[in-house]
Amino acid sequence: MTEQSATNVADLRAALLRKRLAGQPGTAPRNAIPRADRKAALPLSHGQQQMWFLSRLEPDSIEYLVPLVMRLRGPLDTDVLRRAWEHVCARHEVLRTRIELRGVEPVQVIDAPRPVGLPDTDLRAVPAELRDDEALALIRRELQAPFDLAAEWPVRGALLRLGDDDHVLAVVFHHVACDAWSTRMFGAELGAAYNALLRGAAPFLPEVSVQYADFAQWQRRELAGERGEKELTYWRDRLAGLEPIALPIDRPRPPVRGHDGADVVFDVPAELAERVRERAREFDTTPFTVLLSAYQAMLSRFSGTADVAVGTVVSGRTHADLQRVFGYCINTLVIRARCEGDSTFAELLRRGRATVLDAFDHHAVPFAQLVDELQPDRDQSRTPIFQTAFTLHEYRLDTLQFSELTVEPFGDDEGIAKYDLTLQMQERPDGTIHGRLQYATALFERSTAERLATAFQRVLAAAVTDPEVRLSRIEILSAAERAVVVVPPVLGAEVDVLAHELFEARVVES
Repeated sequence: MTEQSATNVADLRAALLRKRLAGQPGTAPRNAIPRADRKAALPLSHGQQQMWFLSRLEPDSIEYLVPLVMRLRGPLDTDVLRRAWEHVCARHEVLRTRIELRGVEPVQVIDAPRPVGLPDTDLRAVPAELRDDEALALIRRELQAPFDLAAEWPVRGALLRLGDDDHVLAVVFHHVACDAWSTRMFGAELGAAYNALLRGAAPFLPEVSVQYADFAQWQRRELAGERGEKELTYWRDRLAGLEPIALPIDRPRPPVRGHDGADVVFDVPAELAERVRERAREFDTTPFTVLLSAYQAMLSRFSGTADVAVGTVVSGRTHADLQRVFGYCINTLVIRARCEGDSTFAELLRRGRATVLDAFDHHAVPFAQLVDELQPDRDQSRTPIFQTAFTLHEYRLDTLQFSELTVEPFGDDEGIAKYDLTLQMQERPDGTIHGRLQYATALFERSTAERLATAFQRVLAAAVTDPEVRLSRIEILSAAERAVVVVPPVLGAEVDVLAHELFEARVVES
């Protein structure tokens, strides 16, 4: 095999692996997803039922709301935008679906299309220097308004006018009817419909041959019987004996977990990000696995445990028919790693590659069903099975195209922590990787979160520079942090002792 052909094969394997990890359809033929009988009771999908149950358990929580907020600069035609908004909402059944309790089971009730309001609030009378803050305050109030899923559709929108050519469009979905894939699709379709209507043409969007109710019924049938039991057996074995991770928290863990959060943001420079991609190619994996392995190594060093479980989100759209389906099609997977101190990063990465592939091969078991099956100790102070998460996002704004308008993100983070810690990474068009470490403010001081984010960057830089470096030899503390505890220079596992001593005054047994 020539060097060029070997490179082509490696590129092809990497491309196929990326599709596999992203939940994109493969080449194998699949039976079409049948249409559910709309005259019969329409069941909820497993994930949808979990979201519905959680929303009833905590009806005022904003944890289950999904925002899409964009700033539109330029000559916006607000009437055309309203028509485009109503067109996109009407074409996806799940956006006009209520959830009613029939006996003891929740069911989907699909309403006929009707005009959907898009309130327009004019802020031009507010002093220019205060408009952004006023807009953010209005959006936060909108985001924090709960949905009554039995009476309301799971989407609402608002248009804020900050200037003659400056608007903010805020859309809020309930998670019961939406995921990240869906928000990107919604933005792309809204832009396409707006552009067509602006030209005086009818919107021409791909036909939605499979709706969410069809997916929900198909999913339940797919997981019934022998296949579902086989998938559950894998996860029983994989997660046996898993214990909560002991993170270096600053305050006593409250008896009931809260949702308030904040974040620390950072950027992985383009040069270092390219090394991440190079190592992914070298080890026949993806940047996702490289970044996840570095994150697990950092968590291991600060928790003092070699057994690190991290949750991640996977798209359930493995069937070609599901690519245009709007709704909650994601699932949560638990990726467990052994980070022994004598292991090299290369060894951790090879094990991580195999673990990730196996987990994605068994992705169909809904996480809620897995929790019920494993029955971990009921502890309202922490999330079940895992307490820290990792995601790698695609760059999203490139899907938003509005004629004669520039589209920008608007606002800050949501102020929500779904887990104790969540590391969100996003590959950017300029080659950098943007990082955001979300943390529960009930547990962590900002200074601790900053140390953890910096330690992750140190681990990542050392690991992708020399994959043969032993995990115990990676320096996780700065010189200033090391000086907090006056001890002779140490190497190896003793660095972990130093890290624990650094946090000793603030770490609380959880």
